[in-house]
Amino acid sequence: MRVNIETLNAATRADFSAALGGVFEHSPWVAERAHAHAPFATVAGLFEAMAAAVAHATREEKLALVRAHPDLAGQAARAGKLSTASAAEQGGLGLDKFSGKEFDRFERLNRAYKEKFSFPFVICVRRQTRDAILDAFEWRLKNDAGAELATALAEISLIARLRLAEKVEGPGMPKTEGRLTTHVLDTHSGRPAAGVAIELHEIGASASALIAKAITNADGRTDQPLLAGGPLRVGRYELRFHVGDYFAGRKLGLPAPPFLDVVPVRFSVAEPEGHYHVPLLVSPWSYATYRGS
Repeated sequence: MRVNIETLNAATRADFSAALGGVFEHSPWVAERAHAHAPFATVAGLFEAMAAAVAHATREEKLALVRAHPDLAGQAARAGKLSTASAAEQGGLGLDKFSGKEFDRFERLNRAYKEKFSFPFVICVRRQTRDAILDAFEWRLKNDAGAELATALAEISLIARLRLAEKVEGPGMPKTEGRLTTHVLDTHSGRPAAGVAIELHEIGASASALIAKAITNADGRTDQPLLAGGPLRVGRYELRFHVGDYFAGRKLGLPAPPFLDVVPVRFSVAEPEGHYHVPLLVSPWSYATYRGS
């Protein structure tokens, strides 16, 4: 159950900390210090106060905050010993259900990272695909200690922003959501293409996964965004537009099989809170796409 910001503004320091102590993993001191700056006009302002408490903490406190986080896909996850929030976040990406081979790879990376930096690898998994996490592991291992501590704290801030948005309601919410939309235009007829079947796949290093399906409406759009309601995950995707069936339904007397059957549009997401609009302009013989708005 979410708590209203006005309730938090009137809360004692102890009640305030009890409500928000888990926003920053096992570090209620962040909420306790932010309480000194109440009342807050917006939820975003509350988050800024909590982030400022971390920014002004000592190096030892910052290190303790990073070390309060569990390893990704580590022994604690497999043993069911994560905090409720961490378990939901890792479980949402399937990091608690890795195969033995995948688990071993994460364990090797976790060990190499901790040997170099003496704290666990932290990343906001709700903004990442599995492949993106592994890529981040590789390039972050090249950082020096100061740069990596700053990167870990930035990721912790992103985790906390999402947790706070789920716990607190009120005006001025921090931006935590992205959207993926599409629009199909039939350039042969000069009108929106209705009834086009669309599939959205996440493209991984070793396999792809179907994550959404839709049919275009009379405006050539889908009734709902293909992805919404939270941050998009950094990674590679492919939209597959079944235009062969669409043009066959128009009975244009085209040769069979059609020149264009399923049109694939492969793209990447790099801005989890961004709006990605990927339209398709298509005729029976050609197509084009771009990132729209």
